[in-house]
Amino acid sequence: MEKSVSVWKVNLTNGLILGLVGIVYSLVMYFLNLTFSRTQGYVFLLVLIVLLYFLVKSYRDNYLYGYITYGRAFGSGEIIFLYYSIIVAIFTYILYTVIDTGLIDKQLAFTEEMMQKRNIPQEALDAGMKFQKKIMKPGIIAPFSIVSNMFIGTIMSLIVAIFVRKEGNPLIDAPEVK
Repeated sequence: MEKSVSVWKVNLTNGLILGLVGIVYSLVMYFLNLTFSRTQGYVFLLVLIVLLYFLVKSYRDNYLYGYITYGRAFGSGEIIFLYYSIIVAIFTYILYTVIDTGLIDKQLAFTEEMMQKRNIPQEALDAGMKFQKKIMKPGIIAPFSIVSNMFIGTIMSLIVAIFVRKEGNPLIDAPEVK
């Protein structure tokens, strides 16, 4: 008799892999002083979607005999991104409270500079910066990163599931288990 493996347990490893890649990438960007680079952000989104594709495909091929429905592929991607989001939130909290306590000030200065480049009126700029100072705290940033990463993960999982899904009749098409 075949044992059923939990999708949560199986994808924990995949979530850890994605989380570690996210931490390493963030640290490299931090040390290269590219933390606030938009281009690097887009590159990282591309890296995430490619990795998510291979992780979900790995789940399909190693645990589901090469077959997976769209819904199951999407769910698997969501679970992987949930683990990723939690790992990255913990790292983000550590980054802002231990590694670089002045990073929030750098981020606020960057935000103010970007607002000034857009010729935003001074009153609006002051109001925006006042709001930013209220929410730019590690205890707020970390949980918000879970929400924002899950939103991005949902979109990526929807896209990846299109390419990973492979439906068939596993009773007929699956190799014999001995």
